[in-house]
Amino acid sequence: MATEQSGLLDRHLAFVEALRGAGLSVSLAEDLDSVAALSALHWTDRDTVRAAFAATMVKKQSQRTTFDSLFDVYFPAMVGEGARAVGEESPGESGAVQDNAAALRSLRDRLAEALEAPQPDEPELRRMAAEMVGVFGSMPGRGPGLSSWSAYTALQRVSPQELVDRLVQALMAQGADEDEATRTANRRIGFFTAMVEDDARRRIAEEKGPDHVAEVAVRPSIDQLAFMAARRSDLEEMRKEIFPLARRLATRLAKEHHAKRRGPLDFRRTVRASIATGGVPITTHHRPKRPHRTDLVVLCDVSGSVANFAQFTLLFVFALREVFQSMRAFTFIDHVHEVTPYFRPGADPVTVLADLAASTSHAALWGRTNYGRAFTKFEEQHMDALGPKTTLLILGDARSNYSDLHEETLRSLAGSVKQAFWLNPEHERNWGTGDSAVPAYGEIVRMIECRNLTQLSEFVHDLAW
Repeated sequence: MATEQSGLLDRHLAFVEALRGAGLSVSLAEDLDSVAALSALHWTDRDTVRAAFAATMVKKQSQRTTFDSLFDVYFPAMVGEGARAVGEESPGESGAVQDNAAALRSLRDRLAEALEAPQPDEPELRRMAAEMVGVFGSMPGRGPGLSSWSAYTALQRVSPQELVDRLVQALMAQGADEDEATRTANRRIGFFTAMVEDDARRRIAEEKGPDHVAEVAVRPSIDQLAFMAARRSDLEEMRKEIFPLARRLATRLAKEHHAKRRGPLDFRRTVRASIATGGVPITTHHRPKRPHRTDLVVLCDVSGSVANFAQFTLLFVFALREVFQSMRAFTFIDHVHEVTPYFRPGADPVTVLADLAASTSHAALWGRTNYGRAFTKFEEQHMDALGPKTTLLILGDARSNYSDLHEETLRSLAGSVKQAFWLNPEHERNWGTGDSAVPAYGEIVRMIECRNLTQLSEFVHDLAW
């Protein structure tokens, strides 16, 4: 019994450390709260245990996906093969379903039937997910240290898009219109895909330990997820998080400005007021503090993989526009295009992002990223945007396809403003490799790593001061 309790304690501590490693700030007090909550619950109900852990250790809804993934790794719903394959079309000597065309066709049919139900049976879908990974996601004979289970391989074999098309037709036959059927089909397939990924992680965790999976296979919370590693579903979640994050930062800035609202000491008024107290300056008086708000000009690389980073940074800064005196925004690939009009007060973030994406063609002349040419065009056409009170913010990975960097032009731009910063979404260890111009540009403009929403929020907080 003591050994079991020790094993459970070790698993709990490892789970908490994994949460912290993924970006969830779990304090010692919250850790103790989770243990206290478990002491009042039945451990046999896994969903109740999950809810108790989440209630005591998850602070934001955006962190819930990461929490659930790690919970499933450290406290799996099943072990070993889990659910045995249901189909028996082509059993091998051991009686288990083998990977062949008949088994694949059988699984597709049963999965389609389960997903077409008005209320899909979640436990049955989880059993099918375990069967899919066990039969079609096995990767035997791989080298040492490599995973022997792949959710991607299993899903590719079963062809999710074919399932979506089949499901759409079935839902339309049940009376749904095409748009509604498509949304429902994609949502259900996405839900099942997550189950398959969970089961693959579970199997890898049994082979290599949960700590290995937590480190390499579980995605961090959305505010810690790197912009350049984000998938389409992650981008949607980031978009939802942008404005709440901006509101929290704006509130924080307002409180900090309020706390430091007093200006320098007004010596004459303080001495005059001290006459009433016998010359003792009990009450001090201060001159009004002049509010400081910067003019902001943002110049963004919107090429390739950095486009998402640039768009989300623009959207985040736009959400904080009241913090800045004025703001102008420009995008470029090898040509410069002003996008300030897209950031209309009250504009829907989805519309803004769509407009930014559609305007990318205006930022390209030849279609290859060329920072030197973009800086030169900006100097020729938009120098009126810069002034002695302006902060210049450049967004991009500084990869310029080995073109002429025109450092003197960037030096001219930086010299005409109050301050200049460069936010780079690449990890600092990659700066200066390949066609990266960070060493050259970093000598002119302060280069700052900005790979996720947390780093972006911290930078804008410091900038607004």
